[in-house]
Amino acid sequence: MNNWHEANKIYLMAELAIVRESLESRNGTSQDRPEKSRIVQENLEKSSSAMPAPPAIDTLCAIFGLSRFERNVLLLCAGMELDSSFASLCAQGDPKRAFPTFSLALAALPEPHWSAITPVSPLRRFRLIEIGPGDTITQSPLRIDERVLHYLAGVQYLDERLADMVKPLEGAATDMESRREIAQRVARTWQQSAGTSSLPVVQLCGDDASASRAIAATACGLLGMRVNVISASAVPTAPGEMDAFIKLCEREAALGCIALLLDCNETGDAAQEKVISRLIEGIRSALIVTCRDRRPAGRRSMIIFDIPGLTSGEQCEIWKSELGILAQGLNGQVEELVSQFNLSDRAIHNACAQVKGQDGRGSKNPDETGNALREVCLTQVRPQMENLAQRIKPVAKWDDLVLPEKQSQILREMAAQVRHRTKVYEKWGFAKKESRGMGISALFVGESGTGKTMAAEVLANELRLDLYRIDLSQVVSKYIGETEKNLRRVFDAAEEGGGILLFDEADALFGKRSEVRDSHDRYANIEVSYLLARMEAYRGLAILTTNMKNALDPAFLRRIRFIVRFPFPDTSQRIEIWSRIFPEKKFTEGLDVKKLAQLNVAGGNIRNIALNAAFLAADGDEPVRMSHILRAARNECAKLEKSLSEAEIGGWV
Repeated sequence: MNNWHEANKIYLMAELAIVRESLESRNGTSQDRPEKSRIVQENLEKSSSAMPAPPAIDTLCAIFGLSRFERNVLLLCAGMELDSSFASLCAQGDPKRAFPTFSLALAALPEPHWSAITPVSPLRRFRLIEIGPGDTITQSPLRIDERVLHYLAGVQYLDERLADMVKPLEGAATDMESRREIAQRVARTWQQSAGTSSLPVVQLCGDDASASRAIAATACGLLGMRVNVISASAVPTAPGEMDAFIKLCEREAALGCIALLLDCNETGDAAQEKVISRLIEGIRSALIVTCRDRRPAGRRSMIIFDIPGLTSGEQCEIWKSELGILAQGLNGQVEELVSQFNLSDRAIHNACAQVKGQDGRGSKNPDETGNALREVCLTQVRPQMENLAQRIKPVAKWDDLVLPEKQSQILREMAAQVRHRTKVYEKWGFAKKESRGMGISALFVGESGTGKTMAAEVLANELRLDLYRIDLSQVVSKYIGETEKNLRRVFDAAEEGGGILLFDEADALFGKRSEVRDSHDRYANIEVSYLLARMEAYRGLAILTTNMKNALDPAFLRRIRFIVRFPFPDTSQRIEIWSRIFPEKKFTEGLDVKKLAQLNVAGGNIRNIALNAAFLAADGDEPVRMSHILRAARNECAKLEKSLSEAEIGGWV
């Protein structure tokens, strides 16, 4: 008899026979007791010796520390479900009382003790049995919990009351050496605490939720445990529901050798935080908490592990491993991907799988493969950012930008630093000597229309990066702490793609830090300090634009790497702008750029005038002439509440 399930069934029925014999003896209906006892004992010994693992009833009793009496009470309730003769034996001649009770158990079963019926006993604490309605506890009907009944029968499954909230964690173990080392430390922490009243909570902190889950799965795998996951938002909030949830989780953990992983990466309001704290304090089974930032320690012992992101070298290795034959001949393109994108191992796997699916057997040349990888990476990171910021498709190039040589040179230096940041920080070791100030930040100062946004476009186009304009109305909040949360979402989402963040007209958020006169001043300063820290840590390029440099705090300016002043264009620069503003010269006629340059407006206004003039000409089925530009200029200047002088428009028509 090699089948455990069949042997377990025989063993369980033999155990039920012993309990049934006790009931028969009390009722005076037992016959051939010695012979029955002998057969039952033989069945117990035969099935037990044939089982490669202990029977379920023995395991359950060992897990919950049941006494002999408590074991028999549980079997009495199981017998009602599995043996039809139990009902009449429990009724004792009264058909209305055909159910087990504590009173019957105390009278019929060996080694009875009153403590078995208390709420803190294992039978009731872990809800192994349920007490039905009745006048007294001892006379109320008892019923075995369905999950426990199936466990005794050898069937394992997740309790249906948890199934909508808790999900098994599958296939998440890690083979990365750095993460396996953390997993081993987690396993040792729990091994050293074995036998105590409760294991310490393990807190895994880091931005990469998949990495924390992989470490949790690996650590539990080393201990022969499985992992169930619940999101913090799914935790019951009502006190009664919370208590029931904790008991069911503890029972499930014991029955299935399971650790619970509480995902706190997306936490909500203060009320939810209280619920999370209650769960952490209340549950006594193995618990792992994953979160971005460290949670404050409560009364329960908590061991915290910070999970670092993948290094550039580790990302390169994963890219090459996942790409396989496609990695051949890429000639540094993998390093370029790592320089731009900061992806998790799962995201890299998904990107490579998608490119392999597009590529068939690897027929593309290396350049095509590299471009395909870049596009796939962008499509992965864009959805997160596009919910938080406006993506601007960069079309402007260096030739479209009219600036003095000094400003142009600074912009080219910015592009060079972004392009070579991995080489300098990682390969040349600067990141090892200084953890702060690794972010590349810039401040663009100038009046509206002087080319600040166009310069950001040029950089994005040159570096083949996404450009996102941050809408400050969606970021700044009057509620304390909300601005930092909004900024964090922006930076966290942008971190994976390394795109360019453009905080347009940033004066509202980055103005002078006030002297602390009240709590609002203090929190306003905290917002600015948080922004500074995130800008210094951001691996991409963050650009702030302002019309008023003097409105910014000098302490803030010291932490900006590049400051580019965009001057109002002089006559020679306006000539350059007018000469480049029309994409197709064949649709213009008789334009005098020197005369047009006398109009004292910024480049952004020139663009509006040229575009509106083109529509006027198109409506008349004519090429763009000076007359069209004059009409458009009058409209633009009226919008600006600016009067046109004869010196500006004299001789145009």
